[in-house]
Amino acid sequence: MAHTKMLEAYPKDLGGIDKEKLAECIAACFECAQVCTACADACLSEDMVAELAKCIRTNLDCADICVATGNALSRHTGYDANVTRAFLEACATACKACGDECESHADMHEHCRICAEACRRCEQACRDLLSSLG
Repeated sequence: MAHTKMLEAYPKDLGGIDKEKLAECIAACFECAQVCTACADACLSEDMVAELAKCIRTNLDCADICVATGNALSRHTGYDANVTRAFLEACATACKACGDECESHADMHEHCRICAEACRRCEQACRDLLSSLG
């Protein structure tokens, strides 16, 4: 995984952070952002697009928050644990909301089922990293 290689190549000590959980969380954030963006686009292609307005909104919010979190977690110079916690909490919250919304459409739309799964993985990765921060 490229995120792991970049963490290993970082020239300074990362402190006590669990590099494996950090790399998994970064990867989950970027995967979730991509899947949420694709799901929003797929929702826009559905005949019942008006009924999917909330789903589209939560997809796009989640994608934005996941990208921002993945980017923030990729920067280590001048690390601030409180800022990292805030990003992780916001991302987990957005992923839960999006996962719940997509799950409510999963029986009718395969793209929503796939998105709900990606959101659940990202939410868990954020929570795992958060708990490892102490």
